[in-house]
Amino acid sequence: MATMEDVARAADVSLSTVSHVLNGTRKVSPKTVAAVNAAMQQIGYVPNMLARALAGSSSGTIGVAISAFTNHYFSETVRAVEAACTRHGLMMLFSDTHDDPEQELKVVQNLHQRRVDGIVLAPSGDPHNRALNYLNSNKIASVLVDRMSPQAFDQVGVENIDATCELVSHLITAHGHRRIGFIAGAPGLSTTDERIDGYRLALQQAGLAFDPALLQWGHSNLERSGAATRELLALPLAQRPTAIVAGNNLMTIGTMHALRDAHIGVPHDMALAGFDDFDWADYFSPRLTVMAQPLEELGAMAVDLLIERIANPQRAQHVQRLSPVLRVRNSCGCTAAAVPDSPI
Repeated sequence: MATMEDVARAADVSLSTVSHVLNGTRKVSPKTVAAVNAAMQQIGYVPNMLARALAGSSSGTIGVAISAFTNHYFSETVRAVEAACTRHGLMMLFSDTHDDPEQELKVVQNLHQRRVDGIVLAPSGDPHNRALNYLNSNKIASVLVDRMSPQAFDQVGVENIDATCELVSHLITAHGHRRIGFIAGAPGLSTTDERIDGYRLALQQAGLAFDPALLQWGHSNLERSGAATRELLALPLAQRPTAIVAGNNLMTIGTMHALRDAHIGVPHDMALAGFDDFDWADYFSPRLTVMAQPLEELGAMAVDLLIERIANPQRAQHVQRLSPVLRVRNSCGCTAAAVPDSPI
């Protein structure tokens, strides 16, 4: 049975480009669209694979296990997955994991018991990998989204190391900052580790020494990121950062609140940038400079990979990294004049 990967090879394009053509998630040149369509016709690829591959055995429902209620980013990811399911004629059954390993395992077990055709999971930082092990041992069609794992799963996320390096490097090269604080997310998450790596890579490329005192743990939430920011502000003046990068949207907001409580102006007294865009980031004063993730594309790709896994359980695992976009606004110290988005 022909797959999206077969189409990509036949058309000499990337898997994500095929996904864009099928789902309309990004503008693709007419020439490329024609090449993809011709490849699909040539190899006999049928986009709605579930209709023929799972006839008589499919519930037409996929499960989504994500901690969405505490983080706007994941709420938007769930919306993107739901939109992709709608395009494929699927129903989505959602359950919140609250980023708690025990709750995560219960959610995955409950979705399995409800006979969903497959599961999209943003895994927690469970050191025992209980949910992942359950998916593996029960041979459940699954796709990991956002947070990657060394285990053999289909996975889709963004390029975190280069993206964070670009964000930190903007503060260094465009604004001359030499002491940059970093608010890291929850330990045990691949996104946390990769964004720390990107932070350290930017310092290395600029010839700046890594100072452990400038790396604080915000644990991916408002309160802890506020406390982490206060730790940075408590450093002696000569050791205090002149700019801060927050590792996700909640921590960016928590950092901004802590700076305002300390009567520190952004960006005049402290430059600020963060990972993740969100609806109101462009309405803050100052407007927030962020690294924006392609959520619609992320959701579409996760559903595409899951459909292919359901239709062809034996195919090799596919890991897809998508490119985020640097959106330069005012909080980093740039002027109000629009700076073009910079794809990573």
